[in-house]
Amino acid sequence: MKITNDIRYIGVNDHEIDLFEGQYTVPNGMAYNSYVILDEKIAVMDTVDARFGEEWLANLKSELDGKTPDYLIVQHMEPDHSSNITRLMQAFPSATVVSSDRAFVMMKQFFGDDYADRRIVVKDGESLSLGKHTLTFVAAPMVHWPEVIVTYDSYDKVLFSADGFGKFGALDVDEDWACEARRYYFGIVGKYGAQTQKLLAKAKTLDIEIICPLHGPVLSENLGDYLNLYDIWSSYGVESEGVMIAYTSVYGNTKKAVLRLAEELRANGCPKVAIADLARDDMAESVEDSFRYGKLVLATTTYNGDIFPYMNTFLHALLERGYQNRTVALIENGSWAPVAAKKIKSMLEGSKNLTFTETTVTIRSAMNDENEAQLSALAKELC
Repeated sequence: MKITNDIRYIGVNDHEIDLFEGQYTVPNGMAYNSYVILDEKIAVMDTVDARFGEEWLANLKSELDGKTPDYLIVQHMEPDHSSNITRLMQAFPSATVVSSDRAFVMMKQFFGDDYADRRIVVKDGESLSLGKHTLTFVAAPMVHWPEVIVTYDSYDKVLFSADGFGKFGALDVDEDWACEARRYYFGIVGKYGAQTQKLLAKAKTLDIEIICPLHGPVLSENLGDYLNLYDIWSSYGVESEGVMIAYTSVYGNTKKAVLRLAEELRANGCPKVAIADLARDDMAESVEDSFRYGKLVLATTTYNGDIFPYMNTFLHALLERGYQNRTVALIENGSWAPVAAKKIKSMLEGSKNLTFTETTVTIRSAMNDENEAQLSALAKELC
């Protein structure tokens, strides 16, 4: 795929994978992106997953058309991007690896070689000339690994953004960018909002016309929209007005309360109500929606004197990613000693800028008239 006159796409699509990073469902597969810049000097931008080494190398050789790459630039050492470093360095013995100091430490750990005699260690702000193209390296530590660099090509005004602006899904599948990019961001990068904000601040000083991520499509239109979403996500802002209801239910009574609340919210004009059964629905999508909307309802049972396990897992996922700047409402159920609301508040007490609703709904086994009134009051408060 031709990105510019000199930059070509040489990545691969993976439809064999079922779980990305061993945990995220990817029904439309994954793309492992790699690029080659053809100039007086030739630079390859990252490699791909180990299972696709032969296909990737064939793509590269096709674009090289008999030429030899001078540099392999390694922006990120996760194996889905670095696993074919050895393959390239063996195929092209004159090539030099360009990366950060920490990346070479990881290279030795992963593959047994840090190419001490064939490497260039780059720091933030340093540049490499290929001829017309000058590549400037920007340190991006903890977006989302410590060794990460991103690369700016001033000639074609291209930002090679490593895992930033990535998404789930192969490139031969047509799907909405924001949905899977959001799930990808909050699942994988979301803990590092402050670091992402620092990288965005650096990006704003660059004249960018194209973004080339390591997952997902090359972005070349309406870049302001993508940058704006990343700014909202990484600053823990509210992307969409609405209410997310995350619940667990053992015998259906808590679920009845959730469905009743949803009716009340819609009747009160709430623009969007998203509901997730944490025991059955995709956990990563539930986390995604919790960050997307400004209000969150947590509805769960007391279980063994604590919070129901799936709710516990969900809350830990939110806390790990720095959940903040939201309104939270609680619905608890307990037949003899309901303590779920108290436990949840205790878990969330270290989160920043959380506002709890005045109304907390406590159900004892099954809903009654008092609970109906509480749910109506809660809906009005949330809307």
